[in-house]
Amino acid sequence: MAIKIGFQQLLDDATAEIETLTPEQAVELVGSDDVVFVDIRDVRELQREGKIPGAFHATRGMLEFWIDPESPYFKPLFAEPKRFVFYCQSGWRSALATQTVQRMGLENVCHIGGGFKAWKEAGSQTEEVPLKR
Repeated sequence: MAIKIGFQQLLDDATAEIETLTPEQAVELVGSDDVVFVDIRDVRELQREGKIPGAFHATRGMLEFWIDPESPYFKPLFAEPKRFVFYCQSGWRSALATQTVQRMGLENVCHIGGGFKAWKEAGSQTEEVPLKR
């Protein structure tokens, strides 16, 4: 199979268009009323590794539908005048997601470079995500 654009080119294009925060910059935003951390990892990743305290979980597969007010799956949180900080495990999915939502018109968006892995390596606080039964 011959692909026209590889994942690395997609990532390079995305990071050229979006704002990337370091874990240290992101940790300064924790607890701010006007900031929402959005964890786009799979629920199994959250349960296995925890999350940034207070982060909102939005599965990557539903993100565009949750953001668009015309969608039957729209989440009103995304219409609030907040800063949205997206993250995933390594910063790849969140870079692509941030680019997508920015192109959709969501303003004041960014992502954490290096993702949750870099967040933890920087010694930043995490919280457990209990199993749902």
